[in-house]
Amino acid sequence: MAIPKPSIPKGTRDFSPVEMVRRNYIFDTIKTAFSKYGYLPLETPAMENLDTLLGKYGDEGDRLLFKILNSGDFMKGAEPTTNTNALSLKICEKGLRYDLTVPFARYVVQHQNDIIFPFKRYQIQPVWRADRPQKGRYREFYQCDADVIGSNSLLNEIELIRIMDEVFSQLGIRITIKINNRKILAGISEYIGEAGRITDITVAIDKLDKMGEEKVFTELREKGIPMEAISKIKPLLKISGKAEEQFEVLTKTLAGISTGLRGVEEMHKIFSGLKNISTLNPVEFDVSLARGLNYYTGAIFEVKATDVEIGSICGGGRYDNLTGIFGLPGISGVGISFGADRIYDVMNQLKLFPADVSAASQVMIANFGEKEALFCLSLQAKLLEAGIRAELYPDTVKLGKQIGYAVSRNIPFIALIGENEIKEEKITLKRLSDGNQQSFARQDLIEYLKNQ
Repeated sequence: MAIPKPSIPKGTRDFSPVEMVRRNYIFDTIKTAFSKYGYLPLETPAMENLDTLLGKYGDEGDRLLFKILNSGDFMKGAEPTTNTNALSLKICEKGLRYDLTVPFARYVVQHQNDIIFPFKRYQIQPVWRADRPQKGRYREFYQCDADVIGSNSLLNEIELIRIMDEVFSQLGIRITIKINNRKILAGISEYIGEAGRITDITVAIDKLDKMGEEKVFTELREKGIPMEAISKIKPLLKISGKAEEQFEVLTKTLAGISTGLRGVEEMHKIFSGLKNISTLNPVEFDVSLARGLNYYTGAIFEVKATDVEIGSICGGGRYDNLTGIFGLPGISGVGISFGADRIYDVMNQLKLFPADVSAASQVMIANFGEKEALFCLSLQAKLLEAGIRAELYPDTVKLGKQIGYAVSRNIPFIALIGENEIKEEKITLKRLSDGNQQSFARQDLIEYLKNQ
């Protein structure tokens, strides 16, 4: 019998040491920004009780949940049912988390007596979606979330915009931050006479970038939205100009629709606040931005990379009562989520990772023999004490092989210490990028490497 070829599930990936170092560079950049603004770390389990997850993301989200099959004789005595969610709960009590926001809301409710509001947390963990794998879309991927819960202030939205701008500027990715408001979309639904169909409308509109206008309108027709209503949506999704100009059009169009006007007012306040700070990347109002998740109720964000064709690399929004479904109503929150895997793909494609990021060590000490290696152990110890990443090649082999090893690991320097160097108490340092060699006393070498 043939031994099956090792493989991993579609939509998942192994990460090599070089890839992990680069991913950690992304994570560290995001963590630094979160910490700078006072967010503290939090972790929740990979699996949640299924009733925690079901019904929080809409029908499409429920279909993409990975459900964990119960062990044991769980089907014995089970009664037939046509209710998909009811059947899922009979055979699956748990599921892999779909995002980090719903588990966060569960955490807040469960630990409400231990939390001081407003509560600011960040969370960097994997999530899972039973989606069709394709470029930029995975079944297992990391999200990097920051949320503020227990505050209605729009200053939180402005702060999150600043964080998005700072992170992508630090990573060197040119982006556009797009903003809309679910209240505006609710107002538009009311304006076209389909107030009760906001979920169907926003799920379809959210696919504009991927499917194009005609396919979106076809989907709306298939969902039973009348042509008269669709014809009223079309011009609204095409309004353009500066944010203030678009707000004027929407204010006139949604006159008398209180929900829509509140959304326009919130957008006006956010853009007024942004005038008092400087962002390195453009921030645009986009009335066609929908964000398909049901729990958003206010401002919504989406970040697109300028130089790469890929889906959104960051998104988020305001949710006014997500904790209410767990028994704690009236607690508003707002958050953003960085898609680390897509960010990695963008940076890799554009070659944005700094050259030294993938270097395991700053210097490798060559091994010329047992006597020399013992001497080099003390040098390595001094380098490590000084905070310099240093490794000693473990085997006595040809220098060319040792240099090849250092080059393959992107180590910029190799220290050469033979009999002559030991006698003279000098260390020869070779820079591998150009072959330049210099001789140093031990302390001078440490200072030189620190400066490098």
